[in-house]
Amino acid sequence: MKFPGSVLASVFLFVAETTAALYLSSTYRSGGDGMWQALTLLFSLLPCALVQLTLLFVHRDFSRDRPLVLLLHLLQLGPLFRCFEVFCIYCQSNHIEEPYVSITKKRQMPKNGLSEEIEKEVGQAEGKLFTHRSAFSRASVIQAFLGSAPQLTLQLYITALQQDVTIGRCLFMVLSLLSIVYGALRCNILAIKIKYDEYDVKVKPLAYVCIFLWRSFEIATRVIVLVLFTSVLKTWVVIDILLNFLSFLFYPWILFWCSGSPFPENIEKALSRVGTTIVLCFLTLLYAGINMFCWSAVQLKINNPDLISKSQNWYQLLVYYMLRFIENAFLLLMWYLYKTDIYMYVCAPLLILQLLIGYCTAILFMIVFYQFFHPCKKLFSSSVSESFQEWLKCACCDCRRRKSSESAEKTDLRSSADREETPSSSKISSMPSQILNADELFSA
Repeated sequence: MKFPGSVLASVFLFVAETTAALYLSSTYRSGGDGMWQALTLLFSLLPCALVQLTLLFVHRDFSRDRPLVLLLHLLQLGPLFRCFEVFCIYCQSNHIEEPYVSITKKRQMPKNGLSEEIEKEVGQAEGKLFTHRSAFSRASVIQAFLGSAPQLTLQLYITALQQDVTIGRCLFMVLSLLSIVYGALRCNILAIKIKYDEYDVKVKPLAYVCIFLWRSFEIATRVIVLVLFTSVLKTWVVIDILLNFLSFLFYPWILFWCSGSPFPENIEKALSRVGTTIVLCFLTLLYAGINMFCWSAVQLKINNPDLISKSQNWYQLLVYYMLRFIENAFLLLMWYLYKTDIYMYVCAPLLILQLLIGYCTAILFMIVFYQFFHPCKKLFSSSVSESFQEWLKCACCDCRRRKSSESAEKTDLRSSADREETPSSSKISSMPSQILNADELFSA
C-alpha cells in the first residue's frame, strides 16, 4: 500500500502556515499595526474554515452521527485528526487481512497502439486512504489559492512599504510560497486523474520536479509583479484584480447559459438545489482564485456531469499565457513610469528583465512537462510542439494571404491607372496629324 506522504505534506503546511500567521499577527499587534494584523488573521482563518468544511463534505460527515469529529473540526483541529486516522489505517492494513475486497478495472497506457485492461483488488483500507488523499488534495488547493496566495501578496507588500524584512515574515512568506506551489501541483495531478479516470495513471518523479519548477517561477513572478504595481498605483490595481477575478468567475456561467443545458442535479445525491448552487458558486470562486495567479490546468464546465472539460485545448493554454505575459509586461511598465523613492536603490530595468525572463522560464518548464513528462502524453491527439507549429503555420498563411491580397490590389490599381493613361496619349498623338491635314488643304 502506498505511503500517505501527500497527507503528511498537506497537514505540515497547514499547521506551519497557521502557526506562523498567528505569531506574525501578534507582532503586528505589539507594533501597533492593527490593519496588518486584521488582514493577516483574515487570510489565515478564512481558508482554515474552508478546509474544515471541505474535509467534512468529502467524507460526508454532515449526514453521519459523529459529534466528536464535528467538534474537532469546529476547533480547527480536523486536519490533525484526519492525519492521525490516516496513519492508523495505514499501520493496521499491513497486519490485518481484509475479507472483502472490490475489483476495479483500469486501462494501461497504450503501447504500440494497443491498450490492455487490468483488474485490481482494492480493500476497504485502501479505499479509505484514497478518500483521505482526495480530501486533503482538495483542501490543499483551497488553502493555497484562497489563503496562501493573498497572504503572500500582503506580506510582500508590507515588506516593500516598510523596506524591512524580519525573520518571522521571511519564514512566513517562504511557507506561503511553498503552500501555493504545492496546491498548484496537487491541482495538476487532480486534473490529470479526473481527465483520464479510466486509465492507470502513474506520475514519475521527474514530472513532479518539472511541475514544481514551472509553478514556482510562474507564481513567484506573478506575485512580485502585483506587489510592485500595487505599491505605486493602489487604485488601478483594484480595477485590474476585479477585472481578472470577475472574468474567470463568470466565464463558466456564461458558457453554461449559452449552451442552454439544464441545471446540473447529479453532483451529490444528498444536496438540494440550493446546496448544489452553493457548491457550484464555491467551485467557480476557487477557479477564479487559481487563474488569478497561475493556469488552473482544468477548464470548469458546469453542464458536464464531471464539472470539468476532459478535452485538451492547447489554444486556450496559449491564449492564457500570451495575455498574462502582456499583462505582466504592462504592469511592470506602469511601475517603471510611476515608481517612487522607495525603489531608489533598485535597478528597475534589470528587475523588469529578470521578472519577464522568470515568467518565460515558467512557460519553458510547462512546455517541457507536457512534451516529455506528462503521464498521459500518448493519449494526446497532438503534442504541444505540433499545436504550436500548426499555430505558426496558420499565422504565416494569414500573413501570406494578406500580402498577396495587398499585392493584387496594387496591381489592379496600376492596371486601372495604365488604362486611364492610354486613351489620353492617343488623343494627343492624333492632334498633330489633324493640324497637318488642315495645312495641306490650305496650301492646295
